[in-house]
Amino acid sequence: MREAPQERQLALIRAHPDLVGRTALAGTLTRESTGEQASAGLNALSPAEIALFQKQNAAYREKFSFPFVICARLNKKDAILAGFERRLQNSPEQEILAALGEIFKIAELRLRDLTLQ
Repeated sequence: MREAPQERQLALIRAHPDLVGRTALAGTLTRESTGEQASAGLNALSPAEIALFQKQNAAYREKFSFPFVICARLNKKDAILAGFERRLQNSPEQEILAALGEIFKIAELRLRDLTLQ
């Protein structure tokens, strides 16, 4: 995937749901995504925190045209919010690499889970 054409990389990134987005709030995330977001404390947010996540998601999508991807299992709510702030300063090229790196972390953890079953 690192060597794939940029459009293929973007397709992978765009396949990810927004953190605390419509899919999460509707309860229609995959079991894995639901557990990962819950482990970061994203299932117990106040209305103000939900609004903040939605604001950050919108700013990120506006700048990069793809969702903010972070390995929720390796972060908590405050670290994720700080990640939005930090990564919004990136160039699109830097952010594609950052998002792919987070996807690789997510995939590795999920593969480890499968080997433990």
